[in-house]
Amino acid sequence: MKVPAIDELRTIDDLDVEGERVLLRADLDAPLAQIPGDGRLHVADVSRLRAALTTIEELRRRGARLVIASHLGSPQPDDRSLSMRPIAERLERLTGVPVPLAPAVVGPEVRALSERLLPGEMLMLENVRFEPGERRNDAAFAADLAALADVYVGDDFRAARRACASTEAVAHQLPAVAGRLIEREVGALGALVDEPGRPLVVVLGGGALREKIGVIQRFLDLADVVCIGGAISLPFVADGGHAVGATSADPEAVALARDAVAAAAASGCRLELPRDIALAPVGGRDASTRTWPLDGVAVPEGSRVVDVGPRTAERYAAEVAGAATVFWSGPMGRYELAPFAAGTYRIANAVATASAMSVVAGARTIRVLESLGLSDHVSHVSTGGAATLQFLEAGELPGVRALVQPDLSPRAAVSWIGR
Repeated sequence: MKVPAIDELRTIDDLDVEGERVLLRADLDAPLAQIPGDGRLHVADVSRLRAALTTIEELRRRGARLVIASHLGSPQPDDRSLSMRPIAERLERLTGVPVPLAPAVVGPEVRALSERLLPGEMLMLENVRFEPGERRNDAAFAADLAALADVYVGDDFRAARRACASTEAVAHQLPAVAGRLIEREVGALGALVDEPGRPLVVVLGGGALREKIGVIQRFLDLADVVCIGGAISLPFVADGGHAVGATSADPEAVALARDAVAAAAASGCRLELPRDIALAPVGGRDASTRTWPLDGVAVPEGSRVVDVGPRTAERYAAEVAGAATVFWSGPMGRYELAPFAAGTYRIANAVATASAMSVVAGARTIRVLESLGLSDHVSHVSTGGAATLQFLEAGELPGVRALVQPDLSPRAAVSWIGR
């Protein structure tokens, strides 16, 4: 399935926003922590806010009157504890201009506030997930959101994986374009699967196989080499006849692994699996490891798999070094403890030093790059999390597809603003 090309996606370049009210769906779902002493909440990690500033500041410079919509966590009905106030306060400090918080998400009072905005000014809406119609993709709630603006800019790639009122339905009620974050994600991920340089080498690790089997199957049709590590490799190891000690590999996952091996053989993609692993004792405080070859000898009882072995890490690194395009998502082991991080760090350095066009995704994978100071050495860091894998697997996201509307050309959208 072909993903939307960058030239099919309408962006903020296609609209004259000067003096217009712009409803911006931004990714401001930042972690919060309590301020010691007074119990107030503050933003504990500003990385998502900083990333959103690219679009926010450009729209402000161009004279837009910004109405910013976002969600924060997953509040239960009638739970107002996850207010956007800490986000608005931190955004105000980052931009140096006032970011007033609306008393609600929609309604006459909020609409009046939006109408009073001057060019370059901002208004933060309350948490869109306070409204039941948000997750239902309710058209009536979307119409209330549309009443706050003249044009819609979608820039929350993570939230675009679901059809919600603020990511999908409202895009059909206003001229709708993509912000810079979505534009970059679609450009990089689209190039990865539509026209990659060859060979395309994919390295996948992380947790449960059933969470990544879809993207594995997708890449078995697209890639030249797929290298598997981390916990998702264990069902493949078990399917190869190896007991995996105290590390579980459930029968359903083993069946999925067996199907993937068969699919790789049919597709011509080379599926690389671990040939050695690192083991650590179960229980206790011993974090030492020993290398165990996967040569038909069962993994000892009382041991757990904590990393790929050095021979496997070097083999995967060599594949990355010879690639023209690389995609990496998921650690090779339990990298949080230094003795178990060798395989993950070897892959990180290989991706960062490769001459290939490189795309890295997944929160834990990104944390590894950041901890090693390597984030600036890859071509694209995708912050979409599960949305990235869904986009690669399915070829689209509801909130991105809504920004590719054949019935509303960019020129028509520009003329619509003046209605």
